[in-house]
Amino acid sequence: MSLENIFEKVLAGERIGFDEADALYKDAGFHELGWLAHQVRLRKHPEPIVTYVSDRNINYSNICVCGCKFCAFYRAPDQEGGYVHTFEEIGQKIQETLDLGGTQILMQGGHHPDLPLTWYEEMLRYIKANYKVHVHAFSPPEIVFFSELEGIGTTEVIERLHKAGLDSIPGGGAEILVDEVRSQVSPRKCPAGQWLGVMEEAHQLGLRTTATMMFGHLETPEQRLQHLFNVRESQDRTGGFTAFIPWTFQPDHTALPHCRKLTSVEYLRTLALSRIVLDNVDNIQVSWVTMGPGIAQLGLHFGGNDFGSTMIEENVVKAAGVAFRLSREEIHRLVEDAGFTPRQRTMDYTLLENRQ
Repeated sequence: MSLENIFEKVLAGERIGFDEADALYKDAGFHELGWLAHQVRLRKHPEPIVTYVSDRNINYSNICVCGCKFCAFYRAPDQEGGYVHTFEEIGQKIQETLDLGGTQILMQGGHHPDLPLTWYEEMLRYIKANYKVHVHAFSPPEIVFFSELEGIGTTEVIERLHKAGLDSIPGGGAEILVDEVRSQVSPRKCPAGQWLGVMEEAHQLGLRTTATMMFGHLETPEQRLQHLFNVRESQDRTGGFTAFIPWTFQPDHTALPHCRKLTSVEYLRTLALSRIVLDNVDNIQVSWVTMGPGIAQLGLHFGGNDFGSTMIEENVVKAAGVAFRLSREEIHRLVEDAGFTPRQRTMDYTLLENRQ
């Protein structure tokens, strides 16, 4: 099928297959591909609104036994610099977030070998007893790790965490959902099928989740596309993903320092393909955290309709030497300068009243 025919198919709202997506990625003109993704975005979201969430990324612990090659954040057990936050320290961070107009916390941590599931349940109960905040926490690899430590199924883990106060699950730990890649960069994390399986279990239990893709390390462009199609097939089964967030690997201070940083063009092409392929995922998020504010603005014309988070605190990407920071006011200015109206949202994309 020619590129012209593929463009016509996408514009008609028809679903494309892997070979067609591959042709778009490899051969479509840069600006033409961005335009096509923007048309898909406008069909899904005709209103000139770009959403964002005000939250804080709280890493409750950096102690981890995974040893992923791409991670500059973790510390091995007994290694200097390892920590576990107390509930009171976590509470202080939550209160600061609420005072700044935040509505949710994103909580993820390392795979700590000595914290039982009851510790996480008690943490959630402490948070819910003291703060009115949405808890978006525990990526699928963490849930799998908890299940293996406790000797119980992942569904039971999700049920217990949900009962204790978990509201939704972030899409972390996806990296590339192709086992050939995962076995090289994160061999101790759950395989791709299990990552997707945990998400589908969460959806069936009534929890909404996000999906991510960290790309630009050891994967090929074709494996990036396979990741997108794996997410699309999973979404066909359950419909529980609220958003997709592709972001670029940052190699500094990791065990993969030989990997080059992807160019802005490579990022934007992948963002555009995400919007075109994921016809069943409503929202595509740009990544100012890794690409910077200017490229994130461009991303709003390459299929993105969400500006992500104010990221009051972020530690994992910062450990790799990248530390962009944006206030709520700066996000508003950037979105408006790109030609859109900024609106704060919740995790499930409910729009909040604008705060002056």
